[in-house]
Amino acid sequence: MDHDADYAAYVRESWSTLVRSAVFLGCSPHEAEDLAQTTLVRCYTAWPRVVGADDRAAYVYRMLLNCLRDSRRRRWWGERPSERLPEPAPGGAASRDEMADVDTADAVHRALAGLTKINRDVVVLRYFTGLSEQQTAEVLGVPAGTVKSRLSRSLAQLAADDHLTDLRPDVTDSTDSTDSTEGATP
Repeated sequence: MDHDADYAAYVRESWSTLVRSAVFLGCSPHEAEDLAQTTLVRCYTAWPRVVGADDRAAYVYRMLLNCLRDSRRRRWWGERPSERLPEPAPGGAASRDEMADVDTADAVHRALAGLTKINRDVVVLRYFTGLSEQQTAEVLGVPAGTVKSRLSRSLAQLAADDHLTDLRPDVTDSTDSTDSTEGATP
């Protein structure tokens, strides 16, 4: 396969995962697409090194993180107005599922925002991107044990996060449905 065809196949295969990862790293959807595009341009210019890397996924996600850091250094990332609100279309009501999806995404983004930058990077790379612990360690340039300890602390923090607590299904105790007078003496 020639250079351009191999690269084009890789772009088709990895585009959505790179964009999704960028969103979970804190970018808006439009910024995530820009970041993925910048990463893939860098991949193209360094394609022989990308292909020759021991772990292509780790190499590319390292590039993604570097592009994100570069973009954040150059711009002011204060409060930004939203292009549109998740409101129902005029004349029709949004289905409950659509609003639940927006609520879930918002809760996950808020919970991830509560993590430190490095812990959020570890969680996103490991669970949302699907990299192994070793690959995550390579991307971040830390030992695999550090990835494990950061994941442990991050997951504990996420488990206690109020934003995610509301998403947990209500679990009713099965003993509540039994008759309380059962076994009582008259």
